[in-house]
Amino acid sequence: MANKSIDHAFTAASLTSAASDPTFAGALSFMRRRFTKDLTGADAVVWGIPFDAATSNRPGTRFGPQAIRRASAIFDNDPQYPFNRDLFAEMAVIDYGDCLLDYGNHHETPAAIERQAKTIIDSGAFMLTLGGDHFVTWPVLKAHAAMHGPLALVQFDAHQDTWFDDNRRIDHGSFVARAARDGIIDPDRSIQIGIRTHAPEDFGIQILYGHQLEEMSAGDIASTIISHTRGAPAYLTFDIDCLDPAYAPGTGTPVSGGPSSAKILSVLQRLHQLDIRGADVVEVSPAYDHADITAIAGATVAMYMLGLHAERRASVSQG
Repeated sequence: MANKSIDHAFTAASLTSAASDPTFAGALSFMRRRFTKDLTGADAVVWGIPFDAATSNRPGTRFGPQAIRRASAIFDNDPQYPFNRDLFAEMAVIDYGDCLLDYGNHHETPAAIERQAKTIIDSGAFMLTLGGDHFVTWPVLKAHAAMHGPLALVQFDAHQDTWFDDNRRIDHGSFVARAARDGIIDPDRSIQIGIRTHAPEDFGIQILYGHQLEEMSAGDIASTIISHTRGAPAYLTFDIDCLDPAYAPGTGTPVSGGPSSAKILSVLQRLHQLDIRGADVVEVSPAYDHADITAIAGATVAMYMLGLHAERRASVSQG
């Protein structure tokens, strides 16, 4: 037992130390990373936003961060597939816990999220956010754009989220329209993958519809994303309803006809050339899940996002 750990999220001696907690036990931070509000030395930060008051259909995504953390326990020991490396051997990652929100004052939510996100981003760490419904991406995007300028949005989703709003609504279906109008994203370099609904506006954003993905290989999808963003600083947002409900039933607005988790993970694996400045996984609603199918998918997508960041760090350091 000398080489075993327990409650690694609290007992880790180093930010780059590997965990060996039993999968079924121990403190459930994301992938057993240390729980701390101290950003010192952190290369990447995992942060939860347990908010679902903007949802238009089934609620419950406020429990998404908890579910994703719980499901992530299966990844904490062996080298992470398909990156074939211990992601934390050279990349210091912490779990920053959750965003503090007042559940009774939703009009204050956007500013609260943006303010707390700015604290993390200003530290220089890469921020991976666990939602929450897709509205949370709006203030997080604003915080990233304040540092990096207009971003290429790479959005995996069944919905365009380009519905009109009055810039005051708390609505998970309009954040892309607002970001395009306000210059937070560059529509000409942004792309949406897996769309299976129609909205009145597309703002010039390229769309790969669900039926198109069926005819394309994972390599072709990834190449389209990389070529369209053209090296711009990018923000990667993954709405779990991008996946077909067979692979992600636990979400608020499931839409049939989507891709499999295997195919989309194969796409993500190939996006190491993207200059990803921040990322999120949203819309996991565990009340509608079965056997943690959706939570496992969400945790895997999040792990891939950290894997992509680890690969980019390694390539930069090698020149």
